[in-house]
Amino acid sequence: MLTVRKSKDRGHANHGWLDSKFSFSFADYYDPKSMGFRALRVINEDVISGGGGFGTHGHKEMEIVTYVLDGGVAHQDSLGSGSVIVPGELQHMSAGTGIRHSEYNASKTDPAHMLQIWLLPSKAGVAPVYSQQKFPIDAEHNLLHLLVSPDGHDGSLAWNTDAELYATKIDANDRVEHAFTRKHGWVQVARGSAIVNGEELSQGDGLAISEEVSVSIVAGQSGTEVLFFELS
Repeated sequence: MLTVRKSKDRGHANHGWLDSKFSFSFADYYDPKSMGFRALRVINEDVISGGGGFGTHGHKEMEIVTYVLDGGVAHQDSLGSGSVIVPGELQHMSAGTGIRHSEYNASKTDPAHMLQIWLLPSKAGVAPVYSQQKFPIDAEHNLLHLLVSPDGHDGSLAWNTDAELYATKIDANDRVEHAFTRKHGWVQVARGSAIVNGEELSQGDGLAISEEVSVSIVAGQSGTEVLFFELS
């Protein structure tokens, strides 16, 4: 079963310093038909103006990842972590029993473009954890790079949810394929266009996949950058 979530149907909020598009219900945007998919609860595409950002705020009982497309995002948290996340890196937080953090555009002038993603945890009450890692996504095209998994296998980060997150950059007209080990998946097109299991997707589109044997992602004429979640 394939269900397309078109970019134009996402929620939208523009706060001046922040322009956000919501794949699922979030903040003041509410759509009872789009509350998430399996453990996947939030995919927000955020563009933060130079000097803008999210002041210190708290999270609990959520798995949170930040995937930067352009620019840099400066992070500080209550665990003492401080860093700048740039393209090719993934930031992960298990919010667990509670974590407070801030995220600001690392540039005072240029915009930062990122995907903010939340998943429901498999187990409540765990201690909060922060991790960040660089992956060869830009250097090694046409491969699915495993970013996060429940046990941190194959060099991935570990998180507290039964899902795996992959990223890939695919050159024009090339493809990647993946055989499912779980029953569900979600494809999010971050850039360009792609044909996924026969469905034509453009930048910002998402595709929910259920009960398929495999996923096939074929890049369009300008190539594509895609996030793929395998979900229970």
